[in-house]
Amino acid sequence: MIDEKVIELLSAVADGKLSVADAYEGLRHVPYDDLGHSKIDHHRLLRKGVQEVVFGEGKSLSHLLDIVGSFRQKDLDVLVTRIGAGDGEELVRAYPGGEYHADARCFTIRKERPAEGKGMVLIVSAGTSDAKVAEEAYQTSLFFGNDTEKLYDVGVAGIHRLFHNMETLRRARVIVVAAGMEGALPSIIAGIVGVPVIAVPTSVGYGASFSGLTALLAMLNSCSTVAVFNIDNGFGAAYYATLINRL
Repeated sequence: MIDEKVIELLSAVADGKLSVADAYEGLRHVPYDDLGHSKIDHHRLLRKGVQEVVFGEGKSLSHLLDIVGSFRQKDLDVLVTRIGAGDGEELVRAYPGGEYHADARCFTIRKERPAEGKGMVLIVSAGTSDAKVAEEAYQTSLFFGNDTEKLYDVGVAGIHRLFHNMETLRRARVIVVAAGMEGALPSIIAGIVGVPVIAVPTSVGYGASFSGLTALLAMLNSCSTVAVFNIDNGFGAAYYATLINRL
């Protein structure tokens, strides 16, 4: 179906029935691979400059294998988020060029290429318990080609740990901060740096943290200027950091 539509558009250009500009607009929205259970948007890279990523949670292993296969048939890189070790290991067996990142709960296949973007994306976690969300952000940032570093376990309970790493903070062009409990760390970091800070509340904490809701509301009410993503959404934060880093 995709090939037929592309040929139809190109033929119309060759016959003088369609301008190159109009054909380009048509091509921007046409291609996807219909697998029956999923429709893979292979042209997202053309439209948005960032390719499609697969949210793995809730998908069966057979569906994941089909989806990854669709990407690989077109020689595209692959990022599958939110999958357990069992599915991750099966994907590695089926696609030996891939890697399962247990802490981040994601599977990647990525060709080596020079870093993109204008600077370094720094991923920060308040505590070790926030590291899974931070790792999702870290692997996503690497996947999208950013020069990426990480700084973990520098939360407010021992704020001197953060201040001992001021040089790293100052080198960053974008900072993603994952924090649970009361969610204070993004506000503190945003108050001492002059670059965009993206806050990610995590579902870490005791009862009154309400599985990340307390941190989310604290970040939304930050006195410092921060962008706030959904609870545990390390992927979304790194995606947005990528867009900022390319501006």
